[in-house]
Amino acid sequence: MRVLFDLLSTLEDAPVRKVCAGIFWTAVTTRATGLASTVRELDEEHGGFVVADAGTLEGKSGLELAQLAFSESTVEASIGVAAINSLLKVDESLCREVNAAEVIAEKGTGKYIAVVGHFPFVEKLRKVAREVWVLEKRVRPGDLPAERAAEFIPRADVVAITGTTLINHTFDSIIGLVRNDAFVIMVGPSTPLSPLLFEYRLDALAGSIVVDEEEVFRKISQGAILRQLRGLRQLVMFKEMA
Repeated sequence: MRVLFDLLSTLEDAPVRKVCAGIFWTAVTTRATGLASTVRELDEEHGGFVVADAGTLEGKSGLELAQLAFSESTVEASIGVAAINSLLKVDESLCREVNAAEVIAEKGTGKYIAVVGHFPFVEKLRKVAREVWVLEKRVRPGDLPAERAAEFIPRADVVAITGTTLINHTFDSIIGLVRNDAFVIMVGPSTPLSPLLFEYRLDALAGSIVVDEEEVFRKISQGAILRQLRGLRQLVMFKEMA
């Protein structure tokens, strides 16, 4: 996961002021508040969810917490990616305040779209695209198993990749399947809004900025899903503007 090493190399350190690993979302506050999905993929009985320093994360350095992004514990890795996002200085001049679904629909009208991760906007895409393939580890009706990515991603004109691929360390294998002429966007609050990611074959980054820290922590700590979160701004950063 060289992309994680490269992201960390761009960050300036700051103390960790607050951490919340909720059921669905994780938030870390350093100079700002960063979000990431709380990914629970490993077997809990065998310690896969362990956060080794639980209870002592606040007061550590942001870069120290960001190193958890490399952890085999996906909950620790969620904290690490949230810490990375909290340390980023987002250049909003490279962004538009637009919903990711609008960008994907615009680029994918009449075309083949592959979506890595199941998003609520998938059904809207089906109305405009020639075909939509959803690749998901936890398969729902209409989805394809993630293991079939090599069959479908190379056929897609537009590829939307969930930011959680940085947490479960599948980003490298997925981006390697993308055609050179495809439009590729990373989607979700886990997505680091850093132009460095444009060096990794991405054309756009659809992420979130926290504008109401107190509201976000309150909702996350009480099990909120994404559509219940308030206090966020949805931004899309474009390679063409960088």
